[in-house]
Amino acid sequence: MDLVPLVEHIGEAPAAALFGLLTGAVFGVAAQRSRFCLRAATVEFASGRLGDKVAVWLLTFSTAVVWVQAAQMLDLMDSADARMMAVPGSWSGAILGGLMFGGGMVLARGCSGRLLVLAATGNLRSVVSGLIFAVVAQISLSGLLSPARDWLAGLWITEGGRNLDLLAALGLPKAGGLVLGLATAALALVLAQRNRIGAARLVFASGVGFAVALGWALTYALSQVSFDPVQIESATFTGPSARTLMFFLDRNAVLEFDIGLVPGVFIGAMLAAALAGEMKLQAFDSPSTMRKAMIGAALMGFGGMLAGGCAIGAGVTGGSIFTGTAWAALFCMWAGAVATSMLTRDHAESLRV
Repeated sequence: MDLVPLVEHIGEAPAAALFGLLTGAVFGVAAQRSRFCLRAATVEFASGRLGDKVAVWLLTFSTAVVWVQAAQMLDLMDSADARMMAVPGSWSGAILGGLMFGGGMVLARGCSGRLLVLAATGNLRSVVSGLIFAVVAQISLSGLLSPARDWLAGLWITEGGRNLDLLAALGLPKAGGLVLGLATAALALVLAQRNRIGAARLVFASGVGFAVALGWALTYALSQVSFDPVQIESATFTGPSARTLMFFLDRNAVLEFDIGLVPGVFIGAMLAAALAGEMKLQAFDSPSTMRKAMIGAALMGFGGMLAGGCAIGAGVTGGSIFTGTAWAALFCMWAGAVATSMLTRDHAESLRV
């Protein structure tokens, strides 16, 4: 795609924000209609079932892998230049942060991405939890909690000045990632058939994965025509939530992909919910639920920043390019969420949104 006319007309930073807005809008619509949620999938798994929520998550993840790996084979992007692959990763951060994030999303009844989608539909519980998440993420990035985060992340760092490319480390061919993605998609479709998931929900679940690939492709294309360095990135909500919050508080803040992403998700989810007649104000149903949600949101804010990404950023976006620490974080998010769900022994409530 020729982005030169667009960049020359509106500038590089606004173009990045526009691409973030587009990626976010696709994500928001698809996530709202598919009810995609890692927290719900892990709670369902903890209860001993491979139901519709696990099937939707697997389909989203596999679709992202398939689209992204296909894009790489077609030279539409290069994961070697992606920000999360080009810098050292933290194994200790992925493990500890992943466990914290996983436990936190069960307590908060939604990961950071899901909270943003629910907030757009009128869920006031998610608004409160999302704000706490964003504030704690910012404090963990450059505030009082940043020294603790830096220390924990520095305990075990990837070697060679870069993150680990799992495909290369395992000696798999260039098409290996695509094959793994297709195999996972086949498993997801088998589970979807067993759980009688409708075609529309499957299409929207695939749309969440497509949004991740869209972000990668758009930022890569922009990096090829921009004079200044452009980060190659895609959907994630820990850092972007913090930076979006600061953007509206700091008049000197600049536009970037992240600043368009978060509003894009909100707008997309809100429009999808409005068209489906699903806008509804909801609040905390008890003080104990509010306490758990606030604790969970804080755990996600620190854990996501420590892990290098949230359930979307590490779990799907980083996983789709086979970043080593992203896969470690994803595994630990599952483990933390399953353990927390089993310890709380409240599967029925946890499955609610």
